[in-house]
Amino acid sequence: MEPAAEQQQQLRSLRDFLLVYNRMTELCFRRCVSDLNHRLLTRREELCLDRCAGKLVRSNHRLVTAYVALMPAVVQRRAAEYRAQEGPAAPAAPAPPDASPDASPPAPAAAAGGGASAGPSGAST
Repeated sequence: MEPAAEQQQQLRSLRDFLLVYNRMTELCFRRCVSDLNHRLLTRREELCLDRCAGKLVRSNHRLVTAYVALMPAVVQRRAAEYRAQEGPAAPAAPAPPDASPDASPPAPAAAAGGGASAGPSGAST
């Protein structure tokens, strides 16, 4: 990966982390802190914040674990869908060098009604 692309990826990761952290902080603050008249948190507010943050961190960890486990299957499915979409629109791929010339060309030539043009491929009808 190029240094510029790697740096962009790191910046995206940092931005994503900060967004999750900020959302968690805001959510837990709204849920747990009820009295802003004191400089320090009450014991009840501290416990609530600890539980809230812990719950969100564990949830995020489970989501990331599931995402990492599912990603290879998603990538494979997308690649298969891409190949399937590209297949009919794209011209036929050349036969592998070790394949015999009679293996696949006769079907398109016979379907097109070009029995006489099948000569160069080595197929006879």
